[in-house]
Amino acid sequence: MNDIFAGYACIFNQVDLGNDIILPSAFEKCLAQKQPNDISLLWQHDPNQPIGKWLELKADAKGLYVVGRLSVKTAQAHDVAIMIEDEVIDGLSIGFNTRNATQKSRDQTRLIHDLDLWEISIVTFPMQVKARIAKPQNPAKPNPALADKLGMVANIMRA
Repeated sequence: MNDIFAGYACIFNQVDLGNDIILPSAFEKCLAQKQPNDISLLWQHDPNQPIGKWLELKADAKGLYVVGRLSVKTAQAHDVAIMIEDEVIDGLSIGFNTRNATQKSRDQTRLIHDLDLWEISIVTFPMQVKARIAKPQNPAKPNPALADKLGMVANIMRA
């Protein structure tokens, strides 16, 4: 079982199930002001169920790339790690406060220009369908060193 995982918590310029589009500029101020450990890692957006911590948050051309570590000594995080490994769950979803958005009318898509990120959750149903945890290409050979794990995950995500 691997306690380190990575993926995209947000994909830029994609309409989500709430009819929002998060623009590439949306995370600039927030990521300049906050460190990864300032953002909660939750299970299903439940503030009573923290399951680990974020090691890296980075906006790139695709979206918000994240690397997290599950606290697998806790029951819930242990179960989540098993579900990720078994490919039962892989959704990621962000919890935030909108600071600046535009919308021409109620029935049109809202463009989010700036947000304050509070938490990122592992979820069953992400609002952005493509916001997912990456599948390891070679799970049969896990490497226990954190640097090697992060390097492996980063190479998979950027491939």
